[in-house]
Amino acid sequence: MANESNINLPWSGAVNQAFDFMNSWFRAVGNQFGLVNITVGSTANPEVEKEILEDVGTYGRQLGRIGDALRVLVENADTSKLTAQQKKAFVAFTYQVDKVDDIKAKNQ
Repeated sequence: MANESNINLPWSGAVNQAFDFMNSWFRAVGNQFGLVNITVGSTANPEVEKEILEDVGTYGRQLGRIGDALRVLVENADTSKLTAQQKKAFVAFTYQVDKVDDIKAKNQ
């Protein structure tokens, strides 16, 4: 799949630069600044996490692709042997990915 290019305005840089700065700064002051608590998350290997986000895709893009693949499986599943609760899970999943698709279409 082709790698999508990012377009930045002059002097804007990549968005992750600001977050990297903020992460290190807030880590240095203990994640608390005045009355505002900021949770920047934690990971066992932040460099791997950063590389995945930069080279593979954002969390939203990754979840979108998982949702697309699961939709294919759900739509082609033999539901005759599923319990009512399992069928309800399929319906809830389909509703959720349909709503995501609606929001994406509305904002394109």
